[in-house]
Amino acid sequence: MKIEQIYTGCLAQGAYYIESNGEVAIIDPLREVEQYIKRAAKDEAKIKYIFETHFHADFVSGHVTLAEKTDATIVYGPTAKTSFNAHTAEDGEVFKVGEITITALHTPGHTMESTTYLLKDKDGNNHAIFSGDTLFLGDVGRPDLAQKGDLTQEDLAGMLFDSLRTKIMPLADDVIVYPAHGAGSACGKNLSKETVGTIGDQKKTNYALRADMTKEEFVKEVTDGLLPPPAYFPLNVKMNKEGYQSIDDVIKSGSRALSVEDFEKIANETDAIILDVRHQFDFIKGLIPQSIFIGLGGTFAPWVGALIKDVTQPILLVTPVGEEETTITRLSRVGFDNVLGYLEGSFDSWKASGKEVDTLRSVSAIDLEEAMNNNAKVFDARKPGEYANEHIVDVPSTPLDFLNDHVEEFPTDEDFYIHCAGGYRSVIAASILKARGYHNVIDVAGGYGAIKKTNIQRTDMVCPSTLK
Repeated sequence: MKIEQIYTGCLAQGAYYIESNGEVAIIDPLREVEQYIKRAAKDEAKIKYIFETHFHADFVSGHVTLAEKTDATIVYGPTAKTSFNAHTAEDGEVFKVGEITITALHTPGHTMESTTYLLKDKDGNNHAIFSGDTLFLGDVGRPDLAQKGDLTQEDLAGMLFDSLRTKIMPLADDVIVYPAHGAGSACGKNLSKETVGTIGDQKKTNYALRADMTKEEFVKEVTDGLLPPPAYFPLNVKMNKEGYQSIDDVIKSGSRALSVEDFEKIANETDAIILDVRHQFDFIKGLIPQSIFIGLGGTFAPWVGALIKDVTQPILLVTPVGEEETTITRLSRVGFDNVLGYLEGSFDSWKASGKEVDTLRSVSAIDLEEAMNNNAKVFDARKPGEYANEHIVDVPSTPLDFLNDHVEEFPTDEDFYIHCAGGYRSVIAASILKARGYHNVIDVAGGYGAIKKTNIQRTDMVCPSTLK
């Protein structure tokens, strides 16, 4: 028996490859499926089942394409309804893969069809669970994504409490836990950086599995502090339920090299967004006017999904040379399939053509300190939890996730500064604001990490009793 976790850091997502005696099961595959096909070929094995733990909201799964290419059976849990051929498992249904078995345990709560898959070894011993978004390491799945009709997030949280205590917590402490996500995912609030654990460890460390916890306490803790889900989540659920275009076709249509003239013509004649995915340092030094930055070097796909509201939005790409297909693939992971092409030769070709070039102002934390001595306005683009932990005194929280909700707070008649933790998110925020006409925005290089090395007054260096 082989179990491999195939973890994608950009999405904080874990897919799984399980092989036994020439048969393979794939759990929660990514949209680009050739990696699984090649892995099975290497083992001289056949992919028999594609198990989906639920209708994913944060990425487009590869189940439809993988089934088309391998004739494998797609399996969802009870209550799931799809527009393509799939097997809807009954609670407790057993699937044989080589010498092992995989049992579907219906664990509603994160979503109604959420299912945990229990793997038993060839001797019939419980070996591992693939818990999807039902159980993470350190947390559980958010219960607010599948609200319908009279069904509230509190109702779903109550179901999740029951699922955990009737299906998962009775398992032995040495059973391995393989979750669908780790730290960085928007599917939970406080996920661990670890991506593999055990039931026993989670009983000791996961707040949601406390033995003395009442359902009322669980519901309150799980629903407290939930931020609104990203706008692209329902769109990804729809694609996962109804099917989607082959990623091969998406890559082919998006991999269109455009001359400077053609690129500019399409930009002027359509409502396409110019998305620049180079490193933030390169973007700051030179950019195409009206373009926005979301760099490949960070958690690229989730930020695209959070900030570009419609997956049908036409996109023109400015990428590092050679990274065109990678960019299109990573966009497709969150359902953004409408890439019209990329600028051939990247930004250098635009600059060489003599076309108008813009820059983004960026200063050091030392420069910020001097500006703040002259009452400069500063904004914090980090997440609310980061801000609550520590921040510059009297600087408001304007998280990048919800930048659109704060646009009117930024001044139009004087320079202002924006920072994040390290400099990636602040450049994203500054580029969006600049594209909207805020040419007075200034990025703080190095972010809060650099700010902490200055004498700028922060809440982590001031006694709480002195703060108002």
